[in-house]
Amino acid sequence: METIIIITGFILVFLGIIGSFLPVLPGPILSWLGLLILFLSGNFQITLRFTIITFIIAITIFILDIIISILGVKKKGGGKGSIIGSSVGLIIGLIFLGPIGMILGTIIGGFLGEYKTHNNFKKSLNVSFGAFFGFLSGIFIKFLMSLIFLGYYLKFVWIRFFN
Repeated sequence: METIIIITGFILVFLGIIGSFLPVLPGPILSWLGLLILFLSGNFQITLRFTIITFIIAITIFILDIIISILGVKKKGGGKGSIIGSSVGLIIGLIFLGPIGMILGTIIGGFLGEYKTHNNFKKSLNVSFGAFFGFLSGIFIKFLMSLIFLGYYLKFVWIRFFN
């Protein structure tokens, strides 16, 4: 049973790392679920306090990712159209072109969303790059936190078997 717990937890932590790059998966939250499984099993040296604190961090990063993406657009003067356009572009780009599509989709979608609203090429281009940098910032934060959760996961498994 413990092997199933360890494998399931690792899969969740790994999916969390992947979710740092894919908008359809909540990266740090999935990684946190891997830690939660270890905690709930009762066989690992994880405290309730640690579990609650890491949960709060995972939720905070999830919310910050959304806010950072919006701020990236707003800082460059974009509005609702560019936010929606960059989000839709990101998903469509991911579906058709994979990781490169995420980048291109975010930029093109942000541009089209802003251009449709204001019909200004230069402003739309500027806003689309703001959306892209907001997107990259969110990825960086989610990836970093998911790696930290992986480190804790490996630490708790290591302590269980080798300490």
